[in-house]
This record gives sequence, structure tokens and C-alpha cells, in this order.
Amino acid sequence: MSYITKTSLFFYLLFVFHLSAQTKITDKDTKYPVSFATISFGDGQGLFADDDGIFVFTKKLYKDVDSLFISALGYKDLALATINLPKIIEMQAEADKLDEVIVNARINRKFKKETIKPYLDDDYYKCWLPTIESEIAVFFPNDNEKLKKITSVQFPITLESRDWKKRKRSNANKRKFSTLFKVKFYTNVNGFPGDVMTYANIVFRVTEKNGDAFELEVSEYDLFIPDNGFFVSIQVLGYTDQNGKLLPNKKYKEITSRNGIIKIPTNFRPLLPFTDEIDTHKTFIKRVFISGNTWVQFKKGNSIKSSLLKANLNNYGVGINFNVYKDD
Repeated sequence: MSYITKTSLFFYLLFVFHLSAQTKITDKDTKYPVSFATISFGDGQGLFADDDGIFVFTKKLYKDVDSLFISALGYKDLALATINLPKIIEMQAEADKLDEVIVNARINRKFKKETIKPYLDDDYYKCWLPTIESEIAVFFPNDNEKLKKITSVQFPITLESRDWKKRKRSNANKRKFSTLFKVKFYTNVNGFPGDVMTYANIVFRVTEKNGDAFELEVSEYDLFIPDNGFFVSIQVLGYTDQNGKLLPNKKYKEITSRNGIIKIPTNFRPLLPFTDEIDTHKTFIKRVFISGNTWVQFKKGNSIKSSLLKANLNNYGVGINFNVYKDD
């Protein structure tokens, strides 16, 4: 057998394995795919379905996992065993939750554009290393009773140079990546992220070509700032191909130690710069693959092990643009 034939056979078998390991999540009533659902393993690990509701799971990939916990915005949570995992998993829409979404009529009157600028930094050592198990939320207060609509969000990112000596040069010399992020908006409940403000799946892909910040347009979602403020969150879904399709990423590295195999979460690029220039503690974090997970304020004394807190880098400096509507 020639080298070319062996190579072709290898990729063919890899392709067949990938297809055979696929599971698709759909809406029980409409049969449409449930995009970007969260698949938790119950031990703090997990993965995400892609935009077509597809994820890859086999016992060869995850030997020690015997059950899955699946959740998605607007659907009832689902738990099932990994033995004889079906090729299609159906989820039931949760009508009660959908009814709770804040609905606002489109406003057609004069407004003034306002901006809260993001906090940018290109220092690698002042950055959060994104891992799929974590979601970061940032609080924005509402300073007055005027009606306000969020039009865009600016997420600061830090690029890494291929060569440290050339780190001040243009983006052409930065390490390449293509990463998909998911964004959510939450109401403020007693100072913590509460209910989601929209059940729409809001995602964006960022590459090294986007520079120091990615601006996400959100006008179409009609997100009006509640009286007591809101939270905007970001979580990494994984790397993508050149067309923006989510790849089946390895979510953790396995390191053999005396006590057995230790799973260390994989870090994804880009890095997210944190700042010490914000006086209040506006940033909250949680682990997304734990059922019943809770938000924790990112500050010293909250049992969070982070070199960022030691350096008083307490906040991820997200920026927003919004319209302030004038009274009739």
C-alpha cells in the first residue's frame, strides 16, 4: 500500500469515526436543532453542541463518564445515561420560562448615543485564560430612569505575538486563532446575575484580525436596560474552522501523576485582559458544567484561586454602547 493510500485511509477512518460518534439535539416539537446546548458530565467537565445541535461523544473519548446533563436556554434540563446514547436527543421547550422574557415594543423617537468605553491592555500577565468551564459576567448599573437600549458590546481581547521580540508589531505578527464565544444578558437580582433577558443564541467568532476589542452588535435583540441594571456575560465555546464552524475541541488535558490522571482545563485564545482601574467589583464568575452552578463575585476572600486577584486585577473591562431615549 502506498503512502498516499495509507494517508487517505487514515483520514477516511477519522472522518467515519467522527460521523459515527455524532449525536444531535433537537426540539421535540419542531424537530429543529437546539444550537449550542451545554452537555455536562457531572464532574465539572463538559462540552457544547454546535449551531446544528451536534456534539461528539464516545466512550473512547470519555471513558469515565456514565451520564450526561443537557441544558439549553428555553428548554427543560435533561439527564440521560451514556450507555446506548441515542443519535438524536429531543428536548422539550419550557413555555413558562419563555413567557418570562422581557418584551419591549420598538421605540421610534429621538435618542442620544452614550458609550462606556472598554478597558484595553496588551500585557499577557494581566489576562484571564479562557476555559470552557467558566462564564464571566460584568455588571452595568442604571444611573437614572430614562429609557435605554443596548446597541453594542465591546469585549476587550489581548493578542499574543508569535515572537516576543516583535510583540509591538501589527496583527499580522500575532498568533492565529479562530474562536467562538457565547454571550448572555442577565437581569440584576440582589446584586447577582438573575434571569436571562433574551433566549436568543448570541454568539460571535473572533480572530487575531479583530485587534484589541471585538464589537458585537445587539440592536436586533431589543435589549432595554432594567431599572436596577444588568449583566452581560461571555463564555468560550471553542475553536472553529475557517468558516466559523465549531470544532470538537478537547476540553481538558490529561496529565498522569502518582495519584492517577489529573484533568486540567484547556486554555483557549484570545486572552481576556483584566484591569485594576475600576473601583467596584463588577465581575462575577461561575462554572458552567456543574448542575445548579452559582455565581461568585470575583474578589479576594471568595475562595477564588487567581493570580489576577493577587495583583488587584478585579474586573474584566467590558464596554457598551446604548441609546438614551428622550421623553415624549
